[in-house]
Amino acid sequence: MIENKEFIIKRSEFGSIEELPALVEKRAGGCILRWSISRVEEVEVYVEATLCKELGEVDSGCMTDAAYAGKSAALSVIPTGIGCDIGGYAADAAPATALLASCVDYLVTNPNAVNASNFISIPDNVLYTEGFMIDMFCKGLVNLYKVYSNKVGVIIEKTSRQNLDVVFNIINTARAVFGIDIEHFVITDEPIGGRCEQTVSGSYVGRIDNPGVLFAACERLIRKGVTAVAVTSNIKDLPLDNYARHFQGEHPNPVGGTEAVISHLICSRYKIPAAHAPMINIKDMALTSGVVDARGAGEFASISGLACILIGLGRAPQVSRFNRCRVLDAITIDNLIAVVAPANALGGIPMLYASKYNIPVIAVRNNKTILDVTQKKLNLKNVIEVGNYPEAAGILLALRKGICVPTLYRPLETLR
Repeated sequence: MIENKEFIIKRSEFGSIEELPALVEKRAGGCILRWSISRVEEVEVYVEATLCKELGEVDSGCMTDAAYAGKSAALSVIPTGIGCDIGGYAADAAPATALLASCVDYLVTNPNAVNASNFISIPDNVLYTEGFMIDMFCKGLVNLYKVYSNKVGVIIEKTSRQNLDVVFNIINTARAVFGIDIEHFVITDEPIGGRCEQTVSGSYVGRIDNPGVLFAACERLIRKGVTAVAVTSNIKDLPLDNYARHFQGEHPNPVGGTEAVISHLICSRYKIPAAHAPMINIKDMALTSGVVDARGAGEFASISGLACILIGLGRAPQVSRFNRCRVLDAITIDNLIAVVAPANALGGIPMLYASKYNIPVIAVRNNKTILDVTQKKLNLKNVIEVGNYPEAAGILLALRKGICVPTLYRPLETLR
């Protein structure tokens, strides 16, 4: 059911880069769970995609014609599995996220930007949004509805009694301390079977052995009135040597790609918020020191990854007003004033569609990744390069105030 493929597309097959997304979707056929440009050469563009053809096309039935005037929104994209210097570890993008959020009414970001197992920091105006829903939002297919709260259901992969004790202690903590509405859970009879895979580019993706187990559990929870789904399981085939290098700050996180596939499957099929967390954080690897890189310390200091996603899903936005949630506010693609992303990872759906809709892309140079997909190589329009996130925040403020960004720099061209 799940297939990871690389497509090689000749530049002669499309004119401008804005034509590429439609070409990729046509080439792949069926439902694409996720895709991005992994490499750009003089005559060819390389695309890595995760496919699930049985799901069919994603419709735009959740979209409304309503406009929500007066709200400014920005999107901060922290791709998973590509070794982002900022945000590629365990919520080490949380300070940058909070800074960007202070510049707009709403900041949309993906869960891994703020997830750190037992630790999570989400300002009230941050919309904790799964990557598939971000893609649909950036395509203009759905709105994001900020809700008062979600009823969170938990899918727990078949495991030992000892691990179940850990899981339920975390669930009860989320209820008692954070007031999260968690009433229903499913312990699967069979393993879900999430597996880690590394692509040609060196990034990490995943596949699922038994997606039917995942779907059956989701449907049981949804029948009980659940409006958001947390999944906790352990990922197989982890390269432990590279995982150790990750905690030393030298390698992408091998887990994130598989987690994204699991949450994408749920969001694409059921149109509700979802997130995945490791049930038990792996620590039995050959580390050079007991103190890991500060960016991954939140994960290493926690037994499980579950707590943060329960808290995040408690108020995660919906893409439909009809999911039995009271809606506090909403934003559409028209509210989006900018997309913020690493400067050498601009080949994802949000950045390509931002170019199509003439939305500025703020490319942050010091958030390096293992990729080299830049504005220059893609010939993307409307890209503003900045050195760091503080500078990106300044650009966001300027865009919100309607200030033409080039007028802030010197020399300033004199028109004659």
